[in-house]
Amino acid sequence: MRNPWLALPAGADPRERISQNGRAWDAFLGNGRVGAQVRGVVADSWRRSAAAHLDPDGTAPVDLGDDELEEYRAAHPLRAALPLFRDLLGSFAEDGAHLMAVCDAHGRLLWVEGQPAVLRRAEAMNFVAGARWDEPHAGTNAPGTAVALDHAVQIFATEHFSRRVQRWTCSAAPIHDPRTGRLLGAIDVTGGDHLANPHSLALVLATARAAEAYLATLPPPAPSGPSFAALGRDAAVLTFGGRTLRLSRRHSEIVALLCAHPDGLSGDELAVELYGDELVNPVTLRAELSRLRHVLGPLLLSRPYRLREAVLADFTEVPARLAAGHAAAALRAYRGPLLPRSDAPGVARLRRLVEGQLRAGVRASGDPELLGAWTATSWGAEDLWMWEALAAALPAGSPRRALALERIARLGEDYAPPDATWLQRRRN
Repeated sequence: MRNPWLALPAGADPRERISQNGRAWDAFLGNGRVGAQVRGVVADSWRRSAAAHLDPDGTAPVDLGDDELEEYRAAHPLRAALPLFRDLLGSFAEDGAHLMAVCDAHGRLLWVEGQPAVLRRAEAMNFVAGARWDEPHAGTNAPGTAVALDHAVQIFATEHFSRRVQRWTCSAAPIHDPRTGRLLGAIDVTGGDHLANPHSLALVLATARAAEAYLATLPPPAPSGPSFAALGRDAAVLTFGGRTLRLSRRHSEIVALLCAHPDGLSGDELAVELYGDELVNPVTLRAELSRLRHVLGPLLLSRPYRLREAVLADFTEVPARLAAGHAAAALRAYRGPLLPRSDAPGVARLRRLVEGQLRAGVRASGDPELLGAWTATSWGAEDLWMWEALAAALPAGSPRRALALERIARLGEDYAPPDATWLQRRRN
């Protein structure tokens, strides 16, 4: 089966493919339709670039000046891996007349290194440190598309959306924080058409994995603010002021609700979120909040009840990553349902919301790896809807699809009406 992230299949003629993609690109600019010869990952990126009203004859804007760039790079987590990037890719770039580039999670180039002559050529298209190479600003390109899709990808010549970039070929792979799964940026190799081979894509992917492994050996950075972890936990963990606290179940529920309502909740509103229609003496809630204030100190404010500082909550990170189009990063950040044993109405509603958004985002991706990861979890193992999506995403005749269909059949016995002929239709 052909790798959809690789630009050229084995035996393909590069010149012919450049011509085919070039004609398809011209047609797309004219009528908005993409020819069947264009890879799906490229076609989708062209559509995103066009939706951003990007000028195909423009250049990527420079986002950071020299002073801003130095300050930003100095504080960026990928700076620690720069010597490793140079060891693994620096000589490759120098010897092969390529460029090595590192971008952040927004597609902003942090470092661009290589032979001076190649760097001068790249400057003509603003492929320079400080420039914004995400898709909305630079169109289809390997580092920008890699961070948009959170996946290693190769972009070949006329697959680029911007005309000025169509003389180049690039391969890039995303890099994540090994502790949180957060997307940090991407590592890229850019050069001539001869880079359109499996080796360059494998090289950047191996470099990205090596960088993640190296970052995992470093001491964790000091937290910049309070954090709250409640996904997949019966009792949440709150970190603030240099302390890490394991909260009681009720305190976990209260802090989760306050994280979800940063403007605060009145006592009556908080009571409804915690107890629903249950008749509860107001003294009970006030006593619980008094005990929580003893734990949190000045972090907890009243009238309305709210948190003094913004708290980074793991359950809010998941929808944030989905909103940015990073379904894979959202799935990595999801460690299970929010406070799964809580029956507080407000928490249960948040739990359903986060899981429902992630579930829909993973399914919409159509990525069999993400769908398979979901169905492999304890909370997704019996999710018929996702098993059906996984079967649809896998090629006919593959062993994984056969296993998925078997699982669908077993789950169908629980969900299907007595006339289950639909199972046979699905198998066919």
